[in-house]
Amino acid sequence: MDTERQCAPEQSTESKPEGKARGADINYGIDDNPPWYFCIMMALQHYLTMIGAIVSIPFILTPALCMRDEDPARGTIISTMIFVTGLITYLQATWGCRLPLVQGGTISFLVPTLAILNLPQWKCPPADAIDAMTDTDRTELWQVRMRELSGAIAVAAVTQIVLGFSGLVGKLLRIITPLTIVPTVALVGITLFQHASETASKQWGIAVGTTGMLTLFSQVMGEVPFPGITYRKGHGLRVVWFPLFKLFPVLLTIAIMWTVCGVLTATGVFPEGHPARTDVRLRVLQDAEWFRVPYPGQFGLPTVSLAGVLGMLAGVLACTVESISYYPTIAQMCAAPPPPLHAINRGIGIEGLGTMLAGLWGSGNGTNTFGENVGAIGVTKVGSRRVIQWAALIMVLQGVLNKFGAAFIMIPDPVVGGIFCVMFGMITAFGLAALQYVDLRSSRNLYILGVSFFFPLVLCLWLQEHPGAIQTGNQTVDSTLSVLLGTTILVGGVLGCVLDNLIPGTPEERGLVAWSKEMALETAQDNDDVPAGGLVWEKNTFDFPYGMQLMRRWKWTRYVPFLPTYRMKL
Repeated sequence: MDTERQCAPEQSTESKPEGKARGADINYGIDDNPPWYFCIMMALQHYLTMIGAIVSIPFILTPALCMRDEDPARGTIISTMIFVTGLITYLQATWGCRLPLVQGGTISFLVPTLAILNLPQWKCPPADAIDAMTDTDRTELWQVRMRELSGAIAVAAVTQIVLGFSGLVGKLLRIITPLTIVPTVALVGITLFQHASETASKQWGIAVGTTGMLTLFSQVMGEVPFPGITYRKGHGLRVVWFPLFKLFPVLLTIAIMWTVCGVLTATGVFPEGHPARTDVRLRVLQDAEWFRVPYPGQFGLPTVSLAGVLGMLAGVLACTVESISYYPTIAQMCAAPPPPLHAINRGIGIEGLGTMLAGLWGSGNGTNTFGENVGAIGVTKVGSRRVIQWAALIMVLQGVLNKFGAAFIMIPDPVVGGIFCVMFGMITAFGLAALQYVDLRSSRNLYILGVSFFFPLVLCLWLQEHPGAIQTGNQTVDSTLSVLLGTTILVGGVLGCVLDNLIPGTPEERGLVAWSKEMALETAQDNDDVPAGGLVWEKNTFDFPYGMQLMRRWKWTRYVPFLPTYRMKL
């Protein structure tokens, strides 16, 4: 048996993308293809990172739908959401913006959802009245509300589809500056701190241990080699040394802390019903079906109302700004070139399509770029697109094999809370990283930053404490304004954008010169001198995986804003 020492697993022999230097400490870049067994492990890590956020949404949504806690349909909604997440994630990573991001359910849609369900016609009847209903009536009680949400989400998503595929989102990029990106992305992590606190506070010992172990593995022991055994035909068994702790810090942390909770549960240290017990959600596992394929309209034909569509439109706009903010950040993290305009257009269009499908499938939510998985890339230094495609496959399988997903739903809340403390902090930090482009010695920039950070937090907190404060005399307008003004990332992003474009400042001071190098809106494959039918173009990270040779022979594709051959008119 041979022994071989290597600092990292064997990487792809393909040429690295031009932006490789952008991530000097990256383990796998966007176009790298790790071995399949590493892909599966790292994909499972991404799955575990997003599963807590995905599961939390139905647990907040179902009570507002008038669904009882013991209703097995709750598991159906969870599986549906994860199934759609897998489909859209694969579509986005393969044919959309082609960045290694996860598209899934988002808390941004919960605010308008709860506002809609608080309308008089959708408020739940008293608990005793629900208990007196037959099973058929109780099913219809929550399904009619789900159909209302499904129609509102699907119709509102048309706006995002048009913004992306028409190229209108490219116009927005001219006014979305670093001082717009910073509050939009950073406020995501800052706003989510309450969610992390609620889950971590259920058992601070486990939560702090989880955070500490994740820090130890990813930051302290990242370069410590770990032995592994591989087999190659003709060479036999070999011992290969690889950075286990650097590649799988989240997965290792969850496995170890989950085991610790299991031991404390078995020994009775955690009493019955304690949120840190591993059997606290055992009923979810017992009630889950073994096999079920979700399908569009599974809860009935969606319905549409003006109040619902306008309310969901706020969630769509917030997610659009948030995703635009993530694209250049993710590209830099995974050592990819700056995303060109056609990739951004296509990414927003695919996200809108994903939100529409999520609504029609009956998930009760839309889709957005998962900030948790952005943070996971920052921690693990693994930005391979292939890993995300494997993660999408795992999500699709989980959506069909419900028992598999239900097992991961049993991860104790304090463990999830400890992971969130790191992930949400990473999101905030990456948002603040855009400050490197602006002049922080400028009192103008400091003023914009202070106002765009502080005012949204003050306004949104006040609206939460005074839910009926906005009264225009029109209930639809009231709910729409409450949703728009109650979303910190939307208020902060719009405020930063307006102030930065109105208050005088030089391009260097505003960071536009340095930012233009990150947000490359022009495509590099413009060459009118190359004869038609014989185009020889360099492979690009954001090209489609198939059909590029044929597409480059058709000149009309240069005018379609979401195709890789698009040539923007300056």
